[in-house]
Amino acid sequence: MVVITGAGGMGAAVAHRIGAGSTILLADFDEAALERERATLAAAGHDVATRVTDVSSPASVDDLAADAASRGAVTTLVHTAGVSPVQAPVEAIMRVDLYGTALMLDAFAEVISPGGSAVCISSMAGTMASIDQAFEAKLANTPTDELLALPELSAGAIPDSGIAYTIAKRGNQVRVRAASLAWGRRGARVNSISPGVISTPMGAAELAGPSGEFMRALVDASGTGRLGTPDDIANAVAFLTSREASFVTGTDLLVDGGVIASLIVPRA
Repeated sequence: MVVITGAGGMGAAVAHRIGAGSTILLADFDEAALERERATLAAAGHDVATRVTDVSSPASVDDLAADAASRGAVTTLVHTAGVSPVQAPVEAIMRVDLYGTALMLDAFAEVISPGGSAVCISSMAGTMASIDQAFEAKLANTPTDELLALPELSAGAIPDSGIAYTIAKRGNQVRVRAASLAWGRRGARVNSISPGVISTPMGAAELAGPSGEFMRALVDASGTGRLGTPDDIANAVAFLTSREASFVTGTDLLVDGGVIASLIVPRA
């Protein structure tokens, strides 16, 4: 059983890349999007089921994990669901991107099969974050039901959705790292991937938004000089969920076309 959250963009590419030979349980908040992608996957020969899921709801996430377990061994989880700064305000980003990922890590730690693996999608924004170690430790280790009550995440503490997104995505990276110990006790692995600017509908919306010019400049200055594709991320997921990556857990894989390197390396 391969469980994938997020029916568009990266989630769809991942389903097509790693879903062959397995039952795919595809989850999304948007029922219409779920049905469109289910039909596309089924037409391509995949065995696919769907479940409407709100990843910011503990009950909804628990129901998804129970549904997956009822269908057989849960060998793979790929959590791509999320919202971006132009799509949502601060509170929604905190609930979906940060809290939602924490809920998924907790729920699927209880049902993932020995030898199984998970990948959570973070962002290069998390790699760019400048957060003090004490706050980062809270993001990594605070019990999930207390996470949104952190003073640093209180109403008014985060000035805008861009900063909220950066904090949430850094939180994803460190929370995956911390969760790898519990997952390891089940004989399973968990990692995160931090994409750069990817040519998905979400990426297009960001490029058309207030930060679009800055993002295009980052891409132009990178080693590849291009936008990423959903297939670039799906290929990285395929590696991290494969046997070839059996010694890789608790880490973040930056898949950004060289953007972060271009920011770190001094210009000649």
